[in-house]
Amino acid sequence: MMITYLKRLISNSETNLISYAEYIDAVLYHPELGYYMKNKQKIGSQGDFITTSNISDIYGRMMAKWFTRVCRENNLKPIFCEIGAGNGRFAHAFLQEWEESTKTSLTYIIVESSPYHLHLQNEILKPKFRVKQVHSLNQLDPFEGMVFSNELFDALPVHVIEKDDGQLFEVMVGINNESLYEVKVPLTNPFIFSFLEESRFELKEKQRIEVPLLMEGMVRDISRVLKKGIVVTADYGYTNEEWKHPSRKKGSLRGYYQHQMIHDVLEHPGDMDITTHIHFDWLIQKGEQAELLFHTKLRQDEFLLKAGILKELENHYDPNPFSEVSKRNRAIRSLIMPSGMSSFFHLVLQQKGMIGNLFP
Repeated sequence: MMITYLKRLISNSETNLISYAEYIDAVLYHPELGYYMKNKQKIGSQGDFITTSNISDIYGRMMAKWFTRVCRENNLKPIFCEIGAGNGRFAHAFLQEWEESTKTSLTYIIVESSPYHLHLQNEILKPKFRVKQVHSLNQLDPFEGMVFSNELFDALPVHVIEKDDGQLFEVMVGINNESLYEVKVPLTNPFIFSFLEESRFELKEKQRIEVPLLMEGMVRDISRVLKKGIVVTADYGYTNEEWKHPSRKKGSLRGYYQHQMIHDVLEHPGDMDITTHIHFDWLIQKGEQAELLFHTKLRQDEFLLKAGILKELENHYDPNPFSEVSKRNRAIRSLIMPSGMSSFFHLVLQQKGMIGNLFP
């Protein structure tokens, strides 16, 4: 049981406390007990959350069309690397579109650590499509092309800090019998102090925030494997200015359990997704330091519009509201409506070794 493992993990620590980063790493990524590693459906109506690529195949297809044009106009090799491919539906839509619309051969790489998700990907992709699957970016030789992730950084373990009476504290996790609880201890972690200094982020009194120390290493790993090309990061998050809004004073750490938002992430350990809003300014800053030059940041609906999604509506119409074409058109509209799911996501576009034209 996960609670037994957490008891042992906490009791073996020097202070009988662990950081939130250690807790999240355990409950999400433990090889056998972690949420993402277990043989349990996580995405869709029978899971705990939903992603854009599981609403319709249009998202994956539009990304394929856009990448085709980017490769052609910038003389970029058609190598596409997806980090964290989940159930494989985005990859399937991307590869289906590529096969139907271009004669150029494509190398599709999936970086996936979850055995459960690797199994789902194989079921939906093979034998029709050829993909290269690896467990880690470290298994890849440097290549030219594109690195894509969808809701990757929001699932990385984070530290939690809070300002109280003018002093900075790190929020830690303890356990009593089988009950997990929080404890605030004076902040001593030098890497967190460095994050605050480099990002020029200053907490207000009683403000709580998540600190994504692992983000820097992930950005460096991405830059290491990409010799030339583009990085597209799709996720939800805030800029430093947006973090100052009073509504975000308690941070953004939360869980999703059977499509219900859970504010106390110490509930359902190992059986619940845990997520945070990412620090966009920090992502861009660390990217610049790793030779990933910032190109633009767009809401997901803005990106899809610039990528030409309206042409999909123009080219396909069917008066029958129950036809596949009509269902597809409704899915397209749901992705670009101001109140739709896309308005909550942003895409950060970065370039390495090129200054190319990414949009018409």
